Amino acid sequence: MFNNTRLSALFGAVVISVAAAATLSAPAVAQNAPAPAASAPAASAPAAPAADASAPAAPAPAATASAPAGDKEVVENPYGLEALWKGGDFVARGTLIILIIMSMGSWYITITKLVDQIRLNKQAREAQDKFWKAPSLQAGATSLAQGSAFRYIAEAGLNASQHHEGALLEQIDLNTWVTMSIQRAVEKIQSRLQDGLAFLATVGSTAPFIGLFGTVWGIYHALTAIGIAGQASIDKVAGPVGEALIMTAIGLGVAVPAVLGYNWLVRRNKGAMENVRSFSSDLHSVLLSGAMSTVHAAKKVG
Repeated sequence: MFNNTRLSALFGAVVISVAAAATLSAPAVAQNAPAPAASAPAASAPAAPAADASAPAAPAPAATASAPAGDKEVVENPYGLEALWKGGDFVARGTLIILIIMSMGSWYITITKLVDQIRLNKQAREAQDKFWKAPSLQAGATSLAQGSAFRYIAEAGLNASQHHEGALLEQIDLNTWVTMSIQRAVEKIQSRLQDGLAFLATVGSTAPFIGLFGTVWGIYHALTAIGIAGQASIDKVAGPVGEALIMTAIGLGVAVPAVLGYNWLVRRNKGAMENVRSFSSDLHSVLLSGAMSTVHAAKKVG
């Protein structure tokens, strides 16, 4: 009896303690229940920085912004030849036109004189191969091409030896007359070769000074711009000074080829004229020997 009563009391105490524990644990569960909901924002909060961290890594806007930079932008040079022509006055433009004409003339003369020298050297080789192998002087002159300088000399010598007429010309002996005729032909050929060389010499000696004149005019404009602006700023001085430097460079660019071409052509003319003088000297000797033999033959017949 005692034991049953004791067991019943023990069982009741256990039930009461379980109920009390259940009652105490219910608020704790209720307080812990919102924890997952609160943790959800906490878990999602780092996602925003992750998105922000990826934002700098995206180069799409930068790439699109730098795409136009890949194309070369054409910028006009405010201090070039075009600006010199557009911004220069009539003096600067006139100086530039004179230098251009001088340059074109010097190149034209250099090329044409070189062609003439090449043609004359070719004619000298032709005369060496054909003229002196002909049976007579007349046949040798005919074998040469029309317009050949050596044919012109040969015909001049032949005409002088065959036609020595006139009251005044008869006072000159045959030797002197033939010599004078051949010498005149040689001098005419030399004069033709030297045509234009004076222009080259003039360009070579005056082009630097014409360019220097353009330089002085450009510096004058620079000083005028400084005086008007009241200060020596680079934007006021750069244009006129650039114009001055360009004029100097153009003057030197015109003069140097002219001087080199002049010296080169003079040296080549010397070699070409040596061939002409050698031919004329040999022709003079042959003409006089033939004329003298004809005179002696006439005297013997008489």
